[in-house]
Amino acid sequence: MNKILYYILYTWMYLHALLPFGVLYIFSDVLYFLVYKVIGYRLKVVRANLKNSFPDKTKEELLTVERAFYHHFCDYFVETLKLLHISDEEMKRRMVFENVEQIRDLMKEGNSVLMFLGHYCNWEWIPSITMDFRKEGDENKILGQIYKPLRNKAVDDLFLKIRSRFGSLGIAKNDTLRAIVRLRKEKKQTLIGFMADQTPSLNNIHYWSTFLNQDSPVFTGVERIAKQTGFAVIYLDMQKQSRGHYKATVRLITDKPQEEPENRITETYIRAMEKTILRNPAYWLWTHKRWKWTREKVELAQHK
Repeated sequence: MNKILYYILYTWMYLHALLPFGVLYIFSDVLYFLVYKVIGYRLKVVRANLKNSFPDKTKEELLTVERAFYHHFCDYFVETLKLLHISDEEMKRRMVFENVEQIRDLMKEGNSVLMFLGHYCNWEWIPSITMDFRKEGDENKILGQIYKPLRNKAVDDLFLKIRSRFGSLGIAKNDTLRAIVRLRKEKKQTLIGFMADQTPSLNNIHYWSTFLNQDSPVFTGVERIAKQTGFAVIYLDMQKQSRGHYKATVRLITDKPQEEPENRITETYIRAMEKTILRNPAYWLWTHKRWKWTREKVELAQHK
């Protein structure tokens, strides 16, 4: 049944991916009306998140961000479908990476790199950075992405195929350390991306910070791995240039993680991610229940 569902979904998505961007964006506009105006997909969550994140904004300003978010959210969906049928040349033209030489310089020193990402702009296009590492001499460089497997195997397999479209290695969240150890034994240099702006699982809440005006539990796994391995840490700062065109800039956080004070790496990422969102709030994933945990709820749950 999973195989049947996989091929049904794949065929449906591939047929849409064959359409040019202009047609896909017409589909996105229709989808916007259905998702936002008719269904109101997670509208209460979006409004609560925006109101709590921007207490100084007026109702009209919040509504403007809300509408822009849903427009972008539908664009994100059709752009992700397009990954099943897009040439390398068009992808390079639409998803531009700046300061990639910073990663190469770190790797020249024999280092591997951990990359902080966020659910901002179109994060599904970020694995196309692998195209910058296809030159002669890059055979021992592995670019991976940490992902949380979806409950439905067919859907999970399909999205893993989409996300590995440009040759990146998908690493299941629970296999992260094992994969890193294995790649080190194989003498592979790695660039591994972590979506670190989500809510940590209950057992992994070890640090709190103020994020978008709210007391927030923060994912610290990247910092812990960096300190254990000595891997350098970067942040990928994304911007939406226009519809279907993005720019991502590599920014170094540290190349000496073991010398950093506790939580400094994590806090640097949080401040960078916040700055990115504040530049244009509409492009962050506001449908996510980012603030479902409070300190009181966590203390009660952890002591049960």
